[in-house]
Amino acid sequence: MESIFVRSISNMKITKHIENSDKTLFSFEIIPPLKGKGIESLYEGIDPLMDFNPPFINVTYHREEYSYKDMGGGLLKKISIRKRPGTVGICAALMHKYKVDAVPHLICGGFNVEETENALIDLQFLGVDNVLALRGDPIKTEASFHPEKGGHRYAVELIEQINNLNNGNYLDGLNQNTPTDFCIGAAGYPEKHFEAMNLTSDLKHLKEKVDAGAEFIVTQLFFDNQKYFDFVEKCRNIGINVPIIPGLKPITNMRHISFLPKFFNVDLPIELSNELDKCTTNEQVKQVGIEWGIQQAQELVKNNVPVLHFYTMGRGEAVKAIASEVF
Repeated sequence: MESIFVRSISNMKITKHIENSDKTLFSFEIIPPLKGKGIESLYEGIDPLMDFNPPFINVTYHREEYSYKDMGGGLLKKISIRKRPGTVGICAALMHKYKVDAVPHLICGGFNVEETENALIDLQFLGVDNVLALRGDPIKTEASFHPEKGGHRYAVELIEQINNLNNGNYLDGLNQNTPTDFCIGAAGYPEKHFEAMNLTSDLKHLKEKVDAGAEFIVTQLFFDNQKYFDFVEKCRNIGINVPIIPGLKPITNMRHISFLPKFFNVDLPIELSNELDKCTTNEQVKQVGIEWGIQQAQELVKNNVPVLHFYTMGRGEAVKAIASEVF
């Protein structure tokens, strides 16, 4: 009965949310709580942002990691470490509590194709209509990404599998399977993926993902709106015509100044870096980040972007401060 109730309160595709709105929408991404923390810790970060009526909330997925225990005699025992819960249960909880659509992240790493299909079947049963298909990052013990045995190497392969299910083509090859109806999202990189040879090559791969079935794009975070506008234009020029949702992340502490450009392969505009150079405390950095985020968001809304999508990293105070000035 629970799954039927969930299905009745939240059941709309991202593309339909955008189509039905005459203004820029607000959405955000959450990170599942660390192992040992209850779901209330998750709600504490979400509750303040519900004032801005997000039609959907993205839920990240975090892979298992491994450590090795010395068993003596040159033998090592591989031990699985799961730091955060999976997304299926969290999506159900969000849809039930907040009456919004939950968008789980599906990744290639750590899953074979059978496990991926099983996860999609569970999501369909819960009434989840949207998924964001990603390759995922390598785990800490990997120098570069390695797919699971029998799994996907690239996000486009994952998108193809989801699209196959949408057409009723399951791995068992039986004809009586009910088609799924997922709205598939993909990631885009206005400043290119850090592994891509160049932006042109990166756009080519993005076009392949759209051709394979992706119906919307969510971008990597950026701090220079012109790079987003140029990215959208380049996408349109090569025939990518799906909605392109800008992803935003306010800088909130001193660590972000060096971490965000390095980890996400993004540049900070000179005007922003000049202001950050003047900061000596986390609170000063946070205020600069909020002010820059407000300017960024207001310009994007003025240019009629479909959605402002915020990466909260589990902390919503700065996002709330920005959204309060925009929505």
